[in-house]
Amino acid sequence: MRFSTLRLLASFLAAAFSSCFIDGCATAPGRHEARKGDEIVVAGQMFHTGTPVVLWMDPGGYDAYRVERRFSPFDEADWQHSKDKLRSPNRYGLRQHGLSDEEIERVRGGGWDLPTLQRVVDQFVLHFDVCGTSRTCFKVLQDSRDLSVHFMLDIDGTIYQTLDLKERAWHATTSNDRSVGVEIANMGSYGAAEKDPLAKWYRTDPHGPTVITVPTNYGPNPVRTPDFSGKPARRAMVEGTIQGESQRQYDYTPQQYHALAKLTAALCAVFPKINCDYPRDEHGKLLPKKLPDDQLQAYHGVLGHYHIQTNKTDPGPALQWDYVVGEARRLLKKPTLPYNAEGQTIAFRPKLIVDN
Repeated sequence: MRFSTLRLLASFLAAAFSSCFIDGCATAPGRHEARKGDEIVVAGQMFHTGTPVVLWMDPGGYDAYRVERRFSPFDEADWQHSKDKLRSPNRYGLRQHGLSDEEIERVRGGGWDLPTLQRVVDQFVLHFDVCGTSRTCFKVLQDSRDLSVHFMLDIDGTIYQTLDLKERAWHATTSNDRSVGVEIANMGSYGAAEKDPLAKWYRTDPHGPTVITVPTNYGPNPVRTPDFSGKPARRAMVEGTIQGESQRQYDYTPQQYHALAKLTAALCAVFPKINCDYPRDEHGKLLPKKLPDDQLQAYHGVLGHYHIQTNKTDPGPALQWDYVVGEARRLLKKPTLPYNAEGQTIAFRPKLIVDN
């Protein structure tokens, strides 16, 4: 009896294996596969980040593939009504960095495979948006400036992806072909002689924290998190030198830092040529100015917009680079890096400075 039962079980398993082999173990047609909500899209494939991501195809997302102006009246937003205001119906293009003519022909229709894209992408560029919120950032890029960016990081820590990373977004001039870009919601940095909007956007209580005050004309629910009250990580403005000039800026929010570190880790994992580090001088310190052209051409890693163009200061003096890179490296289980000829190492401090 026991032998017969075992034979029956073996026959059942063999039949199940045979059916799975023939049918490919396919799930039932129409079955819904839920996402976790932290995925980014790279050459049509999804990769987890560990932090909330809203894709261009999600409700509430921002779609940079659309031709029409997103925030214009619907009956005036199409290309026919927009072409006197914009140069092109598309605000993105085809990556060509390091591709042969044959490869360009293969991928130009959208046929990117992950290994080819991994060979092309080797930089992650950080920007501040000088818009304050990601919604306004997308409005400026898509409706007014003929520009695009792969990611926007809002003040509440929500990441928005607007394009598959196979696309060449228009955000960093000479690095567009080889880079992924993120616009971090922040009102920017300014010199002493510059007129700035910081007093309008930040309110400091003499006996309390500094808070972000989104102007009322930004409308209700300016960010995705209901009733979000944003605070820069540090209460006082941060001063520093960018491109040889003194700049001051309010810090990014803790929510942005936590999300940015996870996004950085995910990108460095997906794209092995993005070295998880930032540009350094001969002493191992952050280089706060444009890289010389030859060094920029040879650079593979995380960098700021000001490392690419002399007329840019983003992401400004406030960004806590050691936290972003250090925490990303911790998540990736990577060691510290040597930074000089003597083999000395800098101890990354993956601890966010918060005093607000």
